[in-house]
Amino acid sequence: MASLATSTLVYSTPVRIKTSSKPGSSSRNCKKTVPFPVTRADSSSLLLDAAKYTVDKHIQSGMVVGLGSGQASGMAIQYLGRLLRAGALKDVVGVPMSVTSASEAAKAGIPLDVYQDSSQIDFAFDDADIIEEETLAAIIGRQKSQADESIIQEKSILSAAKKLVFMITGNKYMGSLEGSIPVLVQALNWMETAEEIDDLFLGDAEVWRRSSIGQVDPMGGDFPLITREGHNVLDVIFTSPIQSLAEVAESLDKVDGVVDHGVISKLPCTVVIAAESGGLNIVDR
Repeated sequence: MASLATSTLVYSTPVRIKTSSKPGSSSRNCKKTVPFPVTRADSSSLLLDAAKYTVDKHIQSGMVVGLGSGQASGMAIQYLGRLLRAGALKDVVGVPMSVTSASEAAKAGIPLDVYQDSSQIDFAFDDADIIEEETLAAIIGRQKSQADESIIQEKSILSAAKKLVFMITGNKYMGSLEGSIPVLVQALNWMETAEEIDDLFLGDAEVWRRSSIGQVDPMGGDFPLITREGHNVLDVIFTSPIQSLAEVAESLDKVDGVVDHGVISKLPCTVVIAAESGGLNIVDR
């Protein structure tokens, strides 16, 4: 596969490779040099480095690629389209995780296919709202406010991929997690489900129904968000650190009325972290 090193944009930035492992086992750290610039410091430029590295490192001609949602994923889609137009890659087919990524891929000239349960996906990349350091479990879907976006489809494509890469900035890679987890629930009895979730995390979280537009309140305002599958979205807003994403996900899976949630744990997984220093930290598990 041709890489960016064959073009005029040839730079060097340190890349730190870490193999994340289970508690009690050792991890491996090393450094190497890859062709990406280090002179920029804003988050957009840092994520552009991560996007280019991800495409150059992992995508080969003939692959079926899951196309994620978010700022870094949009940059990776644009860069992948440039490589296809230049002939550096051939016969790559994209499977978009959202309407936004489908639109960006179409503009970039990437051939697209629709995800089905039988789809074979060689590789997928995506943004994440936050990633748990030790496990590389991720939270997605915190920012989705459009009815035509689907956490279910996004998670299905990520889970189906043989190899997965998340691209994030350093402040989203944390040992002690904070914030919210989106939970898809059946719309008909959403309040009963919300009460059960509230009891589950009593004292540690608040449960708000997500609004599509206008006023935001625990009930979802005047226009609560309805997903394209017909579900409501509950934001479980943790008021204390989340000790274990795996345990939270397991608890949510047992609640009647819960359809899915924004926690995904997929192995093998790689996280490409755009560091504020301008380098890239690569964590594998």
